Amino acid sequence: MDSLDFGFFAYPLRLMPYVIITMLVAFSVHEFSHAYFANRFGDPTAKNEGRLTLNPISHIDPIGALLILFLGFGWARPVPVNRFNFKKNRKLSGVIVSLAGPVSNLLLAILGALLYSLVIKLNISGSILFILLEFLQIFIWLNITLFIFNLLPLPPLDGYRIIQDLVSHRTRAKLSQYEVHGMIIFLVLVLVPPLYSYTIGFILQNGVENILRLIMRIFGVIVY
Repeated sequence: MDSLDFGFFAYPLRLMPYVIITMLVAFSVHEFSHAYFANRFGDPTAKNEGRLTLNPISHIDPIGALLILFLGFGWARPVPVNRFNFKKNRKLSGVIVSLAGPVSNLLLAILGALLYSLVIKLNISGSILFILLEFLQIFIWLNITLFIFNLLPLPPLDGYRIIQDLVSHRTRAKLSQYEVHGMIIFLVLVLVPPLYSYTIGFILQNGVENILRLIMRIFGVIVY
């Protein structure tokens, strides 16, 4: 399995159906996971707003979806979470809720790797094999990308929310004062290609390749 030759912002046109399907699944499972654990810990906010579902319609943001089509980059609607509703240990519950989304993407990548190894072992021939393997490569690659990307410690990503849950209330209040600045920095890093390449892009490229090799090695697939 070779590393895919595309960046986080743009994909070849022939790959867009695979990208769209992957994003619909990845975003839906990601946001559902946030909602599920928030509800389990006592916060029904997401459930009451119809977000405790795997239906992509409930999670897809129209602008984010359009950007996926035109730029290869987009986002889903964030799941609303009210940490004051958590019944026990708000800090720990908050960390788990924030981690649930990225971890769900890592689990999807592992599932994709398992299917990839099974497809190879089934000795399927012809165009079906090519289509399945190409789709699974994208599915695995993008889910690992989302896992790492969402753990970056910048607002509004899950990594930032985890930091908020771990620090003291005083520190959290100070972080909130600079949250808008953090979001501006995040957008600049994402939308300015040179900055992206040397910061977030560098982290994603190296992180995804290393995790990809590890996962595929577990299932006996050699990644070059």
